[in-house]
Amino acid sequence: MLEIHKATEADLSLIGSLAHEIWPPTFGEILSKGQIEYMLNMMYSLPSLQNQMDEGIEFLLAVENQKTVGFSGIQTDYQKTGKTKIHKLYLLPETQGKGYGRLLIDHIAKIALQNGDSALVLNVNRFNKAYDFYLKTGFEKVGEENIDIGNGYLMEDFILEKPI
Repeated sequence: MLEIHKATEADLSLIGSLAHEIWPPTFGEILSKGQIEYMLNMMYSLPSLQNQMDEGIEFLLAVENQKTVGFSGIQTDYQKTGKTKIHKLYLLPETQGKGYGRLLIDHIAKIALQNGDSALVLNVNRFNKAYDFYLKTGFEKVGEENIDIGNGYLMEDFILEKPI
């Protein structure tokens, strides 16, 4: 049984640790080791996570049998669009395929609706296997973007949206 809890500042180091455990197997086939390390340091250091929280990103923890197995980072009314942005949605590899990703998306949709939003939006790497998962859960590709993240690295993403 999966439980979903809102994270607090005290949980930020746990989120960073989970990211370091999840990212290498998730992105190892599509990003260089150097880019993975660069992005983990850029996005999942404690100061970065604190800054994200301060800027309005709400973190959710996915907990299975009292063990945190994943997390999400969301922002309601993202850029005043009436849409909730899913900035992050990651689960430990051994828990994938259990329906937890869908449960997280459903939970996020409830939060979005409670905040008056009409859709969920997210970016996914064009080569990430999760792209097919998102399509199966009702997302549609609405665009593409390349984001220069520095150090010579580029995020090559699809932009997906799901009405709720």
